[in-house]
Amino acid sequence: MKPILIIKTGQALSSIPAEKGNFEDWIISKMGISREQAIIAEVYNGFDLPPWDEVSGIVITGSSSMVTEGHDWSEKTAKWLVNGIKKDLPILGICYGHQLLAYALGGEVGKNPQGCEFGTVNIYFNDNTLDDQLFRGLPQTIKAHVCHQQSVLKLPDNAIALGFSERDNYQAFRMGDRVWGVQFHPEFDGDVLRDYINYDREPLLKDQQDPDRLIEEILDTPHSHEILKRFTKVVKEVASV
Repeated sequence: MKPILIIKTGQALSSIPAEKGNFEDWIISKMGISREQAIIAEVYNGFDLPPWDEVSGIVITGSSSMVTEGHDWSEKTAKWLVNGIKKDLPILGICYGHQLLAYALGGEVGKNPQGCEFGTVNIYFNDNTLDDQLFRGLPQTIKAHVCHQQSVLKLPDNAIALGFSERDNYQAFRMGDRVWGVQFHPEFDGDVLRDYINYDREPLLKDQQDPDRLIEEILDTPHSHEILKRFTKVVKEVASV
């Protein structure tokens, strides 16, 4: 199988111990692949994206940047994604990656009108997941870690909504058969989420949310983690055809 491309759109918090790793390390671990089976493209550092025919699938990470800031590297990546989706490779966008996919495909991204969303939350899946390659067989409600101030406000035309939370209407969507976005973080564990809540105490307090309570309510999210292993399975199935 050709390597899986991880499009890295930013660094994780500097407060997270270096030995714990970064976005790509957590994704690789939860996907159940080795570092040698992945290509890391740090697009926020100007790293060029490889030709589509050199990879078997793509994961787009989260970021401290905002899609609405319109950074050159982000706009370039969005155009690259649009031009490549016709190749029918499996693609999964996480948080910033979820929003970037929606934006690239014609959706709308902006400040979440329901306020910032941090902590371990319920993700409610709808019936569109019942025959979805990535989500079918999962419980209709799962726990997942979230950490964002912007959201997808409008899905692209022809996109299929798959799930929501109390503060976000589009926690998951699919375009076609093999392109997915998830606003939540299937790669995060509780320790990483705790660091993000502590880092964003000020906006949370301004939003009349209690960071300490959010930390106390952090739970394990095994079904959320499972989604990354399922994505690996999809990539392998497509590559074997």
